[in-house]
Amino acid sequence: MKERRVLVVEDERTIAESIAARLRAEGFTVEIAADGPSAVAQFHAVQPDLVVLDVMLPGFDGLEVCRRIQADRAVPVLMLTARDDETDLLVGLAVGADDYLTKPFSMRELTARVHVLLRRMERAAATPAPPAIRLGDIEINEAERRVRRAGADVHLTPTEFDLLVHLAGRPRTVLPRERLLADVWGWGDGSGTRTVDSHIKALRRKLGADLIRTVHGVGYALELPS
Repeated sequence: MKERRVLVVEDERTIAESIAARLRAEGFTVEIAADGPSAVAQFHAVQPDLVVLDVMLPGFDGLEVCRRIQADRAVPVLMLTARDDETDLLVGLAVGADDYLTKPFSMRELTARVHVLLRRMERAAATPAPPAIRLGDIEINEAERRVRRAGADVHLTPTEFDLLVHLAGRPRTVLPRERLLADVWGWGDGSGTRTVDSHIKALRRKLGADLIRTVHGVGYALELPS
């Protein structure tokens, strides 16, 4: 297996170096950027497999970094937030972050999240893809990890794509948030329902409000066009 490259974007030098040291000890190649503009430049230069991204950055913030890199190439993003503020978290997930950690966090938890995100991408790449799924004017091509609506490409983050495929494989079946967290994110403790809600909102915004039905207090189901 090729060596995985991680870009750490963090303006607090001590934190950045601590994260880099732990990830290098786990076998990753790590690059560091300390502000928004250099983060985007480094992303294009080194083509990382995953980005660890702090929200608060000089130049422009992590949310803008996430928008710019996800517009260029879908890549897993683990966002670091300074506080457990729901608005910040939802905005971060909406612009393309796949997961988040609230400071202070343990390095053990961070590396576990990094491994989960990368394993999910590796499983998706290694699994033989079935024929394209069609939902009205929406086409999901798992082999190419591409979604089109009315013939036009729709950019989805890696997690948005995996969530859509998971729902599309069980149409009209109501899937609880906790099951989606376990099956798509690999989280076994049932926490993080806001993460699911935010990604559902993103899919509705990109693919149509009627595509996914909410079953209040339970979860979500993908609706087939009539």
